[in-house]
Amino acid sequence: MYAISLGDDGAELRPLEPWHAEEFLAHLDRGREFINEHIPFGSGATDVPSARAVLQSYADKRAADTGSLYGLWLEGTLVGGVLFRVFDAEGGTCEAGCWLEPAGTGRGLVTRAMRILIDWAIEERGIHRVEWQASSANEPSIAVARRLGMTRDGVLRQNYRYRGALRNTEVWSVLAPEWRAARA
Repeated sequence: MYAISLGDDGAELRPLEPWHAEEFLAHLDRGREFINEHIPFGSGATDVPSARAVLQSYADKRAADTGSLYGLWLEGTLVGGVLFRVFDAEGGTCEAGCWLEPAGTGRGLVTRAMRILIDWAIEERGIHRVEWQASSANEPSIAVARRLGMTRDGVLRQNYRYRGALRNTEVWSVLAPEWRAARA
């Protein structure tokens, strides 16, 4: 498979495939509480078969052209990832997202990786609107949206219950012309 360098710090963006299940599970176990602070990403992956099932669900999405999952490796260790949770090429929209374990934070990995994915989505696939959704309490994720030049579209107030509390979701987006102008 391929790996895309994210800079001179040993960081790489690679597809995250079902055959990475053991590595994915080890990564989730290292950072589970941190990763699941705001979202339940990977929370159902508690053993190798269930980790493989999560990865297979995204492999199926990739095959159907409705989503995809990519890992972020730092010096050979999986520390997080980025994804297209929803991908609608025909409609010209997608929803991007991310997760990290503590060892991957504070390095700009998500921002660097998302720039590559957004460029690809807009320039290669014709996506017009890239959306980013984050809990209002998830300040690092909102900071990524800002660094990517996204505009805050609004807040879905108390739209989901997580860990016994009602949470708000901020919706951010960037449109293809805005992305191109900022990249020029």
